[in-house]
Amino acid sequence: MISLTDIHQAASRLRGQLLHTPCVESKTLSQITQAQVFLKFENLQFTASFKERGACNKLTRLVQADADGDGNQQPRGVIAMSAGNHAQGVAYHAQRLGLRAVIVMPRFTPGVKIERTRSFGAEVVLHGETLDQAREHALALAAEQGLRFVHPYDDEDVMAGQGTVALEMLHDVPDLDTLLVSVGGGGLIAGIATAAKALRLGIEVIGVQTSRFPAMFNAIKGTQLPQGNSSIAEGIAVGRPGTLTQAVIAQRVDDLLLVDEGDIEQACLMLLEIEKTLVEGAGAAGLAALLKYPDRFRGKRVGLVLSGGNIDPLLLAAIIERGMVRAGRLARIRVGARDVPGSLAHITATVADAGANIEEVHHQRAFTVLAVQNVEIELVLQTRGKDHIADVLKALHEAGYEAKEQ
Repeated sequence: MISLTDIHQAASRLRGQLLHTPCVESKTLSQITQAQVFLKFENLQFTASFKERGACNKLTRLVQADADGDGNQQPRGVIAMSAGNHAQGVAYHAQRLGLRAVIVMPRFTPGVKIERTRSFGAEVVLHGETLDQAREHALALAAEQGLRFVHPYDDEDVMAGQGTVALEMLHDVPDLDTLLVSVGGGGLIAGIATAAKALRLGIEVIGVQTSRFPAMFNAIKGTQLPQGNSSIAEGIAVGRPGTLTQAVIAQRVDDLLLVDEGDIEQACLMLLEIEKTLVEGAGAAGLAALLKYPDRFRGKRVGLVLSGGNIDPLLLAAIIERGMVRAGRLARIRVGARDVPGSLAHITATVADAGANIEEVHHQRAFTVLAVQNVEIELVLQTRGKDHIADVLKALHEAGYEAKEQ
């Protein structure tokens, strides 16, 4: 089992090779949650994820081992399986260290992560629908081509590298009470818990998983919650917990919590709006838990690891749009009117006078239960919130129209 010494040694290897990311208080999130919230911006790493830490530590050790064995020996190639962030970390640092890198990625991996991985010179192989299927293929290729397999989480060097996150957090904010850490295979929280428990007596380390992929939750708590097929937090959508990581988590992590997809969506949008920082679903899991279980953390000094920022632009657009709907800033209303010239113009003028902006208009004659002389008009509006929607509907009613929100 890894120790604090392993993590300090990893920190020495990583010095100068990646960023000591900020860990600062969010005053607005603190006010909202009634906890003192500190954010660790791992999404600011060059590959936009903490995964660089473990990958760099592992590859540096491989290169050192080859050099120690024979000074003329060329470093061997490496292979990894990943949904994206581990892939980029391995690819980037392999390129820096002169290693060949082959990355096996599931077919569902967002295109932005695939292209970014290729940009670091890695050979990308798309295989399987899940990380487990990608892993089996990667192991087969490793045996076939003589490559060293670099596991994304179930590896002591990788865990030690990830644990340097906690070293930096407790250096910058020594009196944190609780650390909230997203959990997929468990490499990040295993490293963080090892460092944090050794450095600060009484600190609480809590893991967060998505309810669609509760593999580690099931393993630790003995439950049998069902597993889904996909998640907005694809970085922690892991179907099989690590063996090494599970042992560390069982001993050093205080609790595991589950959050739903909507919780993660809300957290992503809040970080974008409030902190002006882009965080992927897995990176927002900690904030999602803080928002879902406020009583548990009220009054505490809580550190959240924003573990990554590699999110597909189309997914981000959907999150923003859905968030606007939930907040009442994007609304869909239906208006019934006489099918005569000028009706649509009068309706849009009424909406404009009420201060709403029209984003979409659908004019429906055939698919409606209204009388044949009438038409149903569906409007998608940009508004200031739910109260403003009510004002728009009131204006339409006063103008003589039947109108309701959908």
